[in-house]
Amino acid sequence: MLKTITSRQRGSLTRFQRTVPTALHLHTSNNVMHPRNVNSSRGIDMQPRVSRWGNFQRLVPASLANVDVRQMTRRLVPESIIKPPYAEQGISSVWNPEVPLNSPQDIVGLRKAGSLAKSILDLGQKMCLPGTTTEEIDKALHAIIIAKGAYPSPLNYSGFPKSVCTSVNNVIAHGIPDERPLQDGDIINLDITVYLDGYHGDTSATFLVGEVDEKGKALVECTRETLEKSINICGPGVPFKEIGRVICEHADKYGFSVSEELSGHGIGREFHCHPLIYHHLNDEEGHMETGMSFTIEPILCQGSPMGIMWPDQWTISTVDGGRSAQFEHTLLVTENGFEILTK
Repeated sequence: MLKTITSRQRGSLTRFQRTVPTALHLHTSNNVMHPRNVNSSRGIDMQPRVSRWGNFQRLVPASLANVDVRQMTRRLVPESIIKPPYAEQGISSVWNPEVPLNSPQDIVGLRKAGSLAKSILDLGQKMCLPGTTTEEIDKALHAIIIAKGAYPSPLNYSGFPKSVCTSVNNVIAHGIPDERPLQDGDIINLDITVYLDGYHGDTSATFLVGEVDEKGKALVECTRETLEKSINICGPGVPFKEIGRVICEHADKYGFSVSEELSGHGIGREFHCHPLIYHHLNDEEGHMETGMSFTIEPILCQGSPMGIMWPDQWTISTVDGGRSAQFEHTLLVTENGFEILTK
């Protein structure tokens, strides 16, 4: 699950720790937020599916009225399951200034949480079929997570109302599962984080729904490649800024842009902590050390990487209606390089 970067340090604080601009503050084109023909029950753009970005259905908010997602009914979690500190109050992680270094015991916990997150993502992939709603995916994965004795980390994190994030087509991140059926030709990112025995494991991937056009396939494949290439340069002493350089170099080669609004993050006992991992070109200080754990989760866009915040204050979509894709792994820096904890 991503962190939104602020202007100060491009990330020392996050969208969960500040007041977020509304869509009206961010959007630059009336037709982005005011389509001529929208299905008001699902926020689906009913305009022709073919655009310069390819053949797909663009999603828009049902209206510009404020939506208080904290009032939505949340799925129940048994009392017997260990919950993160924010679960009841709907707050965010505690941000300490230092980057945690994991002990051998921590690493065991991280491996277990990462392995479970990957298995849940694999199950979610099988549900990404035409006609299935993202609400159905959320319900099924929530049930599986708690059956495994874990807590779905996004649930009530700063009030997030669901157990997974489902971002479809032009939605960059933090899409809230709903009753819209997936359509043939959609691409969908499933963002899965679980809290198991006191540790978080975080992973995501973008999947093809039915027959996706070539432009969509190219975006998804290039995004997958940027994650792989950026992981492969990790190890002790490597500057964090190298991650962004590698991602942007590969994205630029194929004509895609990289989101600058969202970052990876440290993870472990806290859902989000330092270091923040920037996927765009940057001059941030800091380097990797043995025992650090963090996510790399690049988002590539077909057009502009600029995002619009929807009235629910969570969903972010592209400003120009182009599609975006994302892939994510949780990594551990080891003496000889890295270990992917969610593989």
